[in-house]
Amino acid sequence: MGKQLEALIFDVDGTLADTELDGHRLAFNKTFAEAGLDWEWSVALYGELLKVTGGKERIRRYIDTYVPGFTVPGDLDAYIARLHKAKNGHYAAMAAAGEIPLRPGVRRLLQEAREQGLRLAIATTTSMENVEALLVHALAPDAMSWFEVIGAGDMVPAKKPAPDIYYYTLAALELPAAACLALEDSANGLRSALAAGVPTLITQCYYTREDDFEGAALVVDQLGEPGLPCTLLAGDMGDAPLSLIDVAALRRIHRDASGNSACSQAAG
Repeated sequence: MGKQLEALIFDVDGTLADTELDGHRLAFNKTFAEAGLDWEWSVALYGELLKVTGGKERIRRYIDTYVPGFTVPGDLDAYIARLHKAKNGHYAAMAAAGEIPLRPGVRRLLQEAREQGLRLAIATTTSMENVEALLVHALAPDAMSWFEVIGAGDMVPAKKPAPDIYYYTLAALELPAAACLALEDSANGLRSALAAGVPTLITQCYYTREDDFEGAALVVDQLGEPGLPCTLLAGDMGDAPLSLIDVAALRRIHRDASGNSACSQAAG
């Protein structure tokens, strides 16, 4: 018999909110314009850059691939860090202005999970600054305290798809992977969670519609709200009707996934 579900581990960008398309991308472009750069990250280009996890890493990939002749006075790492810090400032301002709403069903599910005693954690590659900006302004002023553990940004050596951030979060929770369920939106996030042995529910977003989600316990288009049902894209809920992802659905998904050989092998 598998472990009972004790904790939910949430990704942030694309999972809690569709932050990439109209959040980070626009904040990057504002930063570039402010710095006097003629760089413009289109919707399509940003989709390509998202194959690399981490904002600083995306700037570096852009320079290496799209403007290879670009040079800066002084240290490139420091220059990228300054751009990234400025980007985070623009992102925080957008979040404070209410321009980055939560995805459907996120608030409902988090509140229900808290009421039913599930522990909550975050495992993300975005910075702690960005996590706080989104949670405080889109969820609740005290939302940071809703999560027992927040694994974010550069707290671990390697970002997703490496499992480091999940190992960090599991250790901080003092829970085995089999007692948790991850909620992710991307193939990189899925690979990270599965490599740490954590069964995973996918809620795909705009930029991850074509991702390969093999190994996911379930794939839906969003978590669902009353009057806005989710659509099951992959996986099997048997005869159970699925109009939204609630705690009961998560417990069933976790139970059904607990015997998944990929997770079991990774956990061992």
